[in-house]
Amino acid sequence: MIARAALAAFVLSASAALASAPTPEDRLSAVYQAVEANQLDTALRRVDELIRDYPNFRLAHLVRGDLLLARSRPIATFGNVAKTVPQERIEGLREEALARLRAQRDRPGEDRLPRVLLQMRPGQQHAIIVDSRRSRLYVFANDGGQPRLVADYYVTLGKNGVEKTREGDQKTPIGVYHVTATLPRQKLGDFYGAGAFPINYPNEWDRRRGRNGHGIWLHGVPSATYARPPRASDGCIVLANQDLESVSRQLQIGLTPVIIVDEIEWADAAAVRSERESLQAALEQWRADWESRDVERYLSHYSQRFSSGTQDAAAWAAHKRNVNAARRWIKVGVSQVSMFRYPREGDFVVMDFEQDYRSDGLSNAMRKRQYWMKEGGSWKILYEGAA
Repeated sequence: MIARAALAAFVLSASAALASAPTPEDRLSAVYQAVEANQLDTALRRVDELIRDYPNFRLAHLVRGDLLLARSRPIATFGNVAKTVPQERIEGLREEALARLRAQRDRPGEDRLPRVLLQMRPGQQHAIIVDSRRSRLYVFANDGGQPRLVADYYVTLGKNGVEKTREGDQKTPIGVYHVTATLPRQKLGDFYGAGAFPINYPNEWDRRRGRNGHGIWLHGVPSATYARPPRASDGCIVLANQDLESVSRQLQIGLTPVIIVDEIEWADAAAVRSERESLQAALEQWRADWESRDVERYLSHYSQRFSSGTQDAAAWAAHKRNVNAARRWIKVGVSQVSMFRYPREGDFVVMDFEQDYRSDGLSNAMRKRQYWMKEGGSWKILYEGAA
């Protein structure tokens, strides 16, 4: 019989299905549920119905073959098919099946929050986190400032894994990004399926680290394909067309964060709140010290490794001393703050906020981005610029 432990794990996903019509993955879960109950005829009927509705769902065809084979002898893995079938194709389907199973095995409790989502601004309705090890995209709603998991989907990532560093390496980047545009299917070839949503790779931190390349998108699959293996793209995040259409309803151009991690780190609400409050205090002190016109106190918030455009820490400090010396008064307002922990970088956070600066010589408002890192137990600014 198909590995029972894996089946039992996948059956758990049936109880977590969305209240809307069952997705193909939900229906595949129901097939496994019937197998787990040793109801092979029911399982075969369900998978036949699934294939009827989604004839390009190749994994469902593989499961059907396993079910037919199980009538004559026990099988221990996915894809016990004739060796005349290309094995790389079967291996890709096995990897897809295992990725779908593993994603369902350890679903977080409702009291657990993703540590990367420290604070979403009020206007950000949703946030996206891509868990590369699970080949899974998670959608979180902004529920009164606290993220709430509302959906998750299987995804395909780069052929050569993650941590993109250069053009053509066929890797998916790791980092904090935002959706920058929507490209409808009418403007694209069939390869991109239901459409595409570019993200802002390389971002400021990528460029500082010498990473290059471009054209990292969330996009769909060709019309003849339901899903691709977990590692099959040139670096993009690829979803089934039906899933991309569902996700697209939660995307806000220029607002929705897309955070790509090795693996989501879950924490309790108290731990997330404590870190958020620490950063809020650091940001408020930076604002107050800037407003005070005590330039040395203000500059104490910046790391010696700071850079912004062509300015390093010394050039930045000299510029700020000159500007502040010419001001009799300064008022600084900060609002609409978002805070996201940056993957793989330790105590490192990217903040975006609306800044309203007024003085006797200049008044302007802008959307600002800062990267903060803990140095010697204190939060320091490594980068600052327009968002």
